[in-house]
Amino acid sequence: MRKFILFLLLACCGAWASNSASRTVPRVQQNSTRASDAEIEQTIRTKLAKSKIGKDGFQVHVKGGIATWEGHTGVLQHKGAATRMAKSAGAVRVVNNIAVTGNRRPGESPRHATVKSD
Repeated sequence: MRKFILFLLLACCGAWASNSASRTVPRVQQNSTRASDAEIEQTIRTKLAKSKIGKDGFQVHVKGGIATWEGHTGVLQHKGAATRMAKSAGAVRVVNNIAVTGNRRPGESPRHATVKSD
């Protein structure tokens, strides 16, 4: 009986040690290649031309993998959409300088996009 308990104890310790060791292994980046600034900017401009937020006239520039947005919008969600668009195009970071303005009074919150249903 003692041999069985000793065997069980050693088996549990071995499983615990191998499990904890596997959690401390650093992750290796799979794809370390990055698109050039020109490629990222062109991808963003293509996406912007197809998007509803393209009508807002935003300007985007990419340098060092960092996309910088400039412009104004009256719809709060368009600012977030621009950030997501740049990230999905390959930007490593996004600086969003889009100002949310519009036809609103001081102290009034910005308008939100409306969803039309049939």
